[in-house]
Amino acid sequence: MKHALLSSASILAITAVPLFSASILAITAVPLFSAVAVADDGAADNVAEECRLTIDSNDQMQYDKSELSVPASCETVSLTLTHSGSMAKNVMGHNWVLAPTDAYQEIASAGMQAGLDSNYLPEDDRILAATDIIGGGESTSITFDTEGLADQDLTFFCSFPGHSSMMKGSFSLTSEG
Repeated sequence: MKHALLSSASILAITAVPLFSASILAITAVPLFSAVAVADDGAADNVAEECRLTIDSNDQMQYDKSELSVPASCETVSLTLTHSGSMAKNVMGHNWVLAPTDAYQEIASAGMQAGLDSNYLPEDDRILAATDIIGGGESTSITFDTEGLADQDLTFFCSFPGHSSMMKGSFSLTSEG
């Protein structure tokens, strides 16, 4: 007997396997596609190359960068978050959130109550930019304005419960010269 459950990124095949007089269930995840479309409305197409950033996350609860910066001349930033792991977003999901350094821990704590459907983010005006939560093999992009960010002490972090203590870094606008 075989059943298939459909999810947004894979098919879960459940197969009953006879074992002596009882049956056991084997569950296998089969990817539906090898790449996930970037969730950006095309705004990144108008962003200068030096104002585009990419950061990767993985199943070991890590970003591949602890510092991100763009030139102060960037009025708009496009950031792409990738997840090079294989775990689902409800198990090891990641996002990228930008907030003032003195507020990020409070935002991350409040986000635990918000749940996955809210990307583990509370309604909070101190959140300057945020991607959706993604799982292994997925990516997402955001575009945000830099107006007013030049002299702020900023931290990026993952708001998935428990991740912000390890998955964080600094974000800055740098002077050209």
